[in-house]
Amino acid sequence: SGVVERLSDTVQNGLINIVTIFLGLSVGAKLVADKFLQPQTLGILLLGVIAFGIGTAAGVLMAKLLNLCSKNKINPLIGSAGVSAVPMAARVSNKVGLESDPQNFLLMHAMGPNVAGVIGSAIAAGVMLKYVLAM
Repeated sequence: SGVVERLSDTVQNGLINIVTIFLGLSVGAKLVADKFLQPQTLGILLLGVIAFGIGTAAGVLMAKLLNLCSKNKINPLIGSAGVSAVPMAARVSNKVGLESDPQNFLLMHAMGPNVAGVIGSAIAAGVMLKYVLAM
C-alpha cells in the first residue's frame, strides 16, 4: 500500500524541516540579542567553523595518505564524513560521490567515520570538562 514509504518520505523531508523550524523558534523566542551577540559567543562560533573545516580537511588528507600506503584504495570522501555532523556529513559525501559516479554509493560507508566522529567528540568533550572543572 506504500504507507511505510510515504511515512519515510515525510519524516526525511517535511517533518524534519517543521521540527527544525519549531526548534529554532522556541530557542530564538527565549534568546535576547545582548546575551547572544557577545565577542565570546561569536568567538566560540568562529572556533566551531574552523574546527569543522580542519576536521573535514584532515579526514580527506588522511584518506589520501592511507591510499599511498595501502593496496586497497579508500575514497577520500569517506574521510570528509569523519566529523560529528550526523547524518549530514555522510549524506554530503554520498551526494558528491554520486555526482562524480552514479554507481558510487557511499552513504553506509560514510556513516562509520561519521559515528566515530560523534564518539571522538564525546570523548574530547569529557576530557575537556575534566580539566576545566579541575581548575
